[in-house]
Amino acid sequence: MDNNPIKSLSVFFPCYNESANIETLITKALVVIEPLGIDFELIIIDDGSSDGMGELAERLAEQNDKIRVIHHEKNYGYGTALQSGFKACQKEYIFYTDGDGQFDMGELPGLMPYMADYDIVSCYRIKRQDSIIRKLNAFCWTCLVSLLFRLKLRDIDCAFKLYKRSVFDDMPLLSTGAMIDTEVLARAKRKGCKIYQTGVQHYRRTAGQQTGANLKVILRAFKELFVLHKRIRNGK
Repeated sequence: MDNNPIKSLSVFFPCYNESANIETLITKALVVIEPLGIDFELIIIDDGSSDGMGELAERLAEQNDKIRVIHHEKNYGYGTALQSGFKACQKEYIFYTDGDGQFDMGELPGLMPYMADYDIVSCYRIKRQDSIIRKLNAFCWTCLVSLLFRLKLRDIDCAFKLYKRSVFDDMPLLSTGAMIDTEVLARAKRKGCKIYQTGVQHYRRTAGQQTGANLKVILRAFKELFVLHKRIRNGK
């Protein structure tokens, strides 16, 4: 690809009970990345799935030495899954997207040229395919987070992000739930990292069950939000 500064790339997928989606997602990832001619790895984070996804992921890894699987013995939460992914990545750049198949891996190469000038590409969802209530909650959350941390971002939690691995050098990550994206971006801003935004298409979930919008997850995120704000304000 022209103007692509990326020579090595780790791609990981945080997953919980995504047995109906993960094989299609991995197949598409290989179709998209292999022609780029770069050094890469694919990592599946199985966050305590109970639907057989872990076994399926292991079978996929046996078929291709570019694929690795990390298992959590129980469902620890989205933030812990992302933390496991960030720690496991061994290449110069890191990309992640969720295992639910609501994004098109084919849009990944279009992000790569921006990494010549930026440390992070944080995407936003074009025509988000969620309920009105979920979209309203996301809008209010983004406004609150942007106000607290002075982040001028359109879609904090969009699960289609590309990073330089160096962003995570000496970055303490404490969030184990839905606050993880906010924490990474707020700490990155504090470090002086340059963030670029661009839109990507968002698609309806075709299989599996959404878990991010339940009340327990939302309340946990609000609790973590104010703890995080205090920590970052105090330089911790």
